Amino acid sequence: MPDPCDVVVLISGSGSNLQALIDSQAPDNPARIRAVISNRADAYGLQRAAAAGIATQVLDHKAFSGREAFDAALTEAIDGYRPQLVVLAGFMRILTAGFVRHYRGRLLNIHPSLLPRHKGLDTHRRALEGGDPEHGCSVHFVTEELDGGPVAVQAVVPVHAGDDVTSLSQRVHAAEHRIYPLAVRWFAEGRLRLTDGGAMLDGQRLPDTGFLIRP
Repeated sequence: MPDPCDVVVLISGSGSNLQALIDSQAPDNPARIRAVISNRADAYGLQRAAAAGIATQVLDHKAFSGREAFDAALTEAIDGYRPQLVVLAGFMRILTAGFVRHYRGRLLNIHPSLLPRHKGLDTHRRALEGGDPEHGCSVHFVTEELDGGPVAVQAVVPVHAGDDVTSLSQRVHAAEHRIYPLAVRWFAEGRLRLTDGGAMLDGQRLPDTGFLIRP
């Protein structure tokens, strides 16, 4: 089994993806969540982490003079745990270029659409209004381009007749809870890497859609 891979998770809210990552920790999974850091003291995900015996920390972005100052403090906090991987799980902050470069190749995010379609916010409504037959979610490496880093894995969720934002988002969330632990485990096992040529899985370059999972 590979050596343990220390992970720090960044959150801002309820932490449902964090819970999926916590639940995926097992003796045969080298990923180990060492800390959960939030920019909001009222984030429910902090309670999830504490219940699992994981260290927590709060850095209130409003206490800093600007984005650069906050990201500098956040970097110092993260690096105190010496993680091999940093995971964004509903962390509602736009990160500075310097922060992203510091963690290049070891910073993952999950986005609720089939990238590159529907970057940004309000993806479920946009998928419905666009008449998309399929929606889904993507785990990608974070780069300086918002929601533009190489994709590691995507899960496709069919759009059903009569779907609304709530019903569609619930199915997408369920898919997120499957693929995020998978991608983190791949990274922890040394199978998933970012290179100058893009995202690689088991030494093979992944397509732009990443590893595609269909229902």
